[in-house]
Amino acid sequence: EENHIPEGRVINTLEFARKSKSVEFSEIDQKRCMYLVEHLNFWYPDTAWHIVSQMEVDFHVSADQTKHVKSLMEQNGMHYEILFQNLQEDIEKQLNKRDAAGRYSYTKYNEWHKISAWTTRIVKKNPNLVSRIQIGSTFENRPMHVLKRGTEKAIFIDCGIHAREWISPAFCQWFLKEATTTYGKDENMTNILDNMNFYILPVFNIDGYIWSWTQDRFWRKNRSNTSNSACIGVDLNRNFDVAWGIYCGSSPESEQETKVVTAFIRSRISSIKAYLTMHSYSQMVLFPYGYTYEKTPNHDELNELAKRATEAIGSLYGKKYKYGTSATTIYPSSGCSDDWAYNQGIKYSFTFELRDKGRYGFLLPESQIKSTCQETMLAVKLIANYILSQT
Repeated sequence: EENHIPEGRVINTLEFARKSKSVEFSEIDQKRCMYLVEHLNFWYPDTAWHIVSQMEVDFHVSADQTKHVKSLMEQNGMHYEILFQNLQEDIEKQLNKRDAAGRYSYTKYNEWHKISAWTTRIVKKNPNLVSRIQIGSTFENRPMHVLKRGTEKAIFIDCGIHAREWISPAFCQWFLKEATTTYGKDENMTNILDNMNFYILPVFNIDGYIWSWTQDRFWRKNRSNTSNSACIGVDLNRNFDVAWGIYCGSSPESEQETKVVTAFIRSRISSIKAYLTMHSYSQMVLFPYGYTYEKTPNHDELNELAKRATEAIGSLYGKKYKYGTSATTIYPSSGCSDDWAYNQGIKYSFTFELRDKGRYGFLLPESQIKSTCQETMLAVKLIANYILSQT
């Protein structure tokens, strides 16, 4: 929560090993283990509790702790790679590249006030294609708008549920750009939009997104402070009413943002055929369940569709995406939006983990926005076409 992110390094452990033999994380001395848990800012996985043997782990180390952490890893035979020698410098490079004239660009990361103004402009410019619906407000009382395009059969897409994942809101903006500029020109997109409605939530976690721009680039949660804890914020993607657990808010759907989105989806549940939530990073297409290793009744169908989606992504620039259930492909987690949507009856529910695999992580360069969004569009259009063929 500090105003200035300390100079630091991100260290990517390539494997856990001791004397060339794999070891479980629990074999490390208990005190050292607790030190890592308490002093590291985990990027992937999001907490130390999800670490298993032979897993790649990305974490941020403050400059004053770097020497000690390196020593601990070397003593325990952990192989590591330093990805950012000075993380603060890379953050400032990204933030200082803002256009002085304030021009809006789909190939740059945009601050919230620009995105908000853009939602007004795109509706005004395309009144026959796009409408804007205020579905509620955030904890800090900022309006939450969904952009709507199409007919009754619907897909709901949300972006930016985790504040630091800036490529995610960039995709939602890109999707609306493609929808409005290629309608009537691209046959496939025109057919999709003529027969399917899209609800687009450009930034789910607006308060946290603003905080990630102004205070802490790697902030993940919302900005709620209603609990009795001194800890600010709740992970909104652990706050849904599905196998709800600890560290996820005071109760299922306790957070204002979660309440707003779930109420909106429930009110249109009969028409929403698919739910897509955009995240980063690790290059994966995931589907339920995350809270259990049990398979959904339509597991084979979801697995095949996810496979085809990853193939579509890879067909453009050759990027390799994994696919599978969240629990088996990434790690078990509870209270997640895709599992909740599935259990509401939305049987096509997917989580996209966009670029990259860890080289840049949450600091994905702006030079990769266009290619990331282009390849993701292919997967979204594939899913939309499949749903149209099935419903």
